[in-house]
Amino acid sequence: QVQLVESGGGLVQAGGSLRLSCAASERVFSMGWYRRPPGKLRELVATITSGGSTNYADSVKGRFIISRDAAKTTAYLQMDTLEPEDTAVYYCRAQTVVPILATYWGQGTQVTVSS
Repeated sequence: QVQLVESGGGLVQAGGSLRLSCAASERVFSMGWYRRPPGKLRELVATITSGGSTNYADSVKGRFIISRDAAKTTAYLQMDTLEPEDTAVYYCRAQTVVPILATYWGQGTQVTVSS
């Protein structure tokens, strides 16, 4: 069972920056960030594989950058030029492929962007 611990959320003014971190209890194949805005469904923000391939939602391209450490246990989400529409609970997700294909979620961290 992989444990995920997120940190870095908070309150920021529009145009500001935040950096989220997600620490996994063991090495995983891929990691990603999802978010659930108020009153909406959870949506993809960004993902990164063990090989470094990344994928971003169109709404965050050019503003957010996802990265991982060399040990492949921690993922970061650098969020710049934040907008009020980025307000959401942000969830870290990790996937393993060995010994089984499994998906794990963090507890979520609140990001609030004020206008």
